[in-house]
Amino acid sequence: MARPRQHSPEELHASVMKACNAWLAENPVHTLSLRSIAREVGCAPSTLLKLYGSFNDLLQYVNLETLDGLRGRIETLSMGTPDQRLGALADAYWQFARQYPYHWQLLFDYPLAQEGELDTRQGRMIETLFVWVESTLKEIRPGMDDGEARRLARTLWGSVHGLVQLGLNERLGYGEDQALEVGDLLEQLLRTILAGLRAEAENTP
Repeated sequence: MARPRQHSPEELHASVMKACNAWLAENPVHTLSLRSIAREVGCAPSTLLKLYGSFNDLLQYVNLETLDGLRGRIETLSMGTPDQRLGALADAYWQFARQYPYHWQLLFDYPLAQEGELDTRQGRMIETLFVWVESTLKEIRPGMDDGEARRLARTLWGSVHGLVQLGLNERLGYGEDQALEVGDLLEQLLRTILAGLRAEAENTP
């Protein structure tokens, strides 16, 4: 009887990520298990534990792929005025969350890696997003120092993320007998914050 084909760690990792992404395209993360992944890729659960160390670390690699996909969307947003780029970023954030709700759930409802290579790689990807926002805000108010830009970028991101999360959960409520739209609220949020930022710049000696 022929022995099953042995996969290299790289091949096995690619198969595992493919299986996880296919599962999360249709199902929430709490329905995913180490055993179901092992069955899908044709190996023993112990093989996956040997490769990843734990089921949680396996899921962190899925998060890396999700962050990389989001970064890929952001890197295409280099055209237009600072306001247009930030608006496009907020919209891309919302559209990505709508397209991949269960990946989004894994990324934000479960703890990220806390140490080691995974923590470093995830942190670097997240920081790239913030640096992009910070540099764009400085275009609007050139005199802004690094610390203020860092705080404002995170405030802006937190506000956008909150609206996106409420939109995913359909908890935004109604206005004038119609459901409030995430896109409209994101536009209003950015318009208000950026107008305030420009007003501060004009009043700063």
